[in-house]
Amino acid sequence: MQETGSDHLRDAVHQSRFWSWTGMMERLFTLWFGGFVYNQIWEDPRVDIEAMQLTPNSRILTIASGGCNILNYLVEQPEKIVAVDLNRHHMHLTRLKIEALRHLPTHEDFFAFFGKADDKRNLTNYKKYIREHLDPATRRFWESRRGLRFFCGPRINYFEKNFYNHAKFGKLMRFTHALARITRRDPTRLLAATSLDEQRELFDEMFSPFFENRFIRFTGKMPLVAFSLGIPPRQVKALRGDCPDGIVEVYRQRVERLVCHFPVEDNYFTWQAFSRRYDTQSLRAMPEYLRKEHWELLRNTIDRVTTQITSITDYLSRQDDHSLDRFVFLDAQDWMKDEEIEALWSQVARVGKPGTRIIFRTAASASPIETALSPKLREKFEYHKLLSQDLFARDRSAIYGGFHLYTLRGD
Repeated sequence: MQETGSDHLRDAVHQSRFWSWTGMMERLFTLWFGGFVYNQIWEDPRVDIEAMQLTPNSRILTIASGGCNILNYLVEQPEKIVAVDLNRHHMHLTRLKIEALRHLPTHEDFFAFFGKADDKRNLTNYKKYIREHLDPATRRFWESRRGLRFFCGPRINYFEKNFYNHAKFGKLMRFTHALARITRRDPTRLLAATSLDEQRELFDEMFSPFFENRFIRFTGKMPLVAFSLGIPPRQVKALRGDCPDGIVEVYRQRVERLVCHFPVEDNYFTWQAFSRRYDTQSLRAMPEYLRKEHWELLRNTIDRVTTQITSITDYLSRQDDHSLDRFVFLDAQDWMKDEEIEALWSQVARVGKPGTRIIFRTAASASPIETALSPKLREKFEYHKLLSQDLFARDRSAIYGGFHLYTLRGD
């Protein structure tokens, strides 16, 4: 019997006994993360693309997540992109984007769907141009009316009500913004800032004190907050190790970095965090795949992208030697045991070519590769630590503790 994405997710996350506190939290995370978590990806493609040094011959394996960066990488015209994910909901979003790109007639229609994501025409265009091209599972996901959806309507309706308000991450942002308004803070004020100095002033005045509120500190410690950010128990433990002052202080530090280190005018991560939308007026703060100048190029090369619901290790185990040369693991290794990381990188060493570039992020600052791999396997890879630190400092999403780049040495 073929394993499902849920089976792989349980294998990746469940590392402790059921009746232990950590074991129960792992199972709660699996239940929570098995749903629709991300409405966009939270890794900066600008940093990824610089780190990967893409060429027309690059063959990429990446975790799909919300599907944004697959299309952002495609702007650079690599030879091939394979997107895998354990979360079928994220894969259904990725496949919706791919078929919308293929079949919507104009860039205006595509931008209305995924840029503005709140236009009533989106449902008409979905029915007219997209739905017949979706695989049955993806179509059921977006159109199902089972359970509570009998009353609140299918998920495809999200795209006429601001899609970026939805999924677990979007709902967490709505809840956080509601708490901010209750404490007399307006998150959208940040979007009008005209300099980093003004952004710093707003952080010191409005956002830093927000994290001192007793209710906010109590709420921020709840597991479902971390889970809605896609942070499993193992990552929470790593974060606490990096910051003895607690998980809420970690959140404060990450928000400070997002607010104070990057100009808001072109940082679409800031716009999503503080307004749950992109800058649809000046069109500066948005992902590259949504820009009009890339529309025809992406439509003409979208067939270079393939998708599978599976784990990265299982996918690699079925591939030929030296058949890929770029790997994007997001933060997946934060979930893994050392032996699982060893198995993954053994496959990378086999499937990769000399010079292959591997990038990933971590919740804490340290790379797990330095301790997880056996000495013999570790010798096959070079860690570009200083460049990784420089790229991390320029990652506009600002939500991680580390960015890491490795290359596969020659035989």
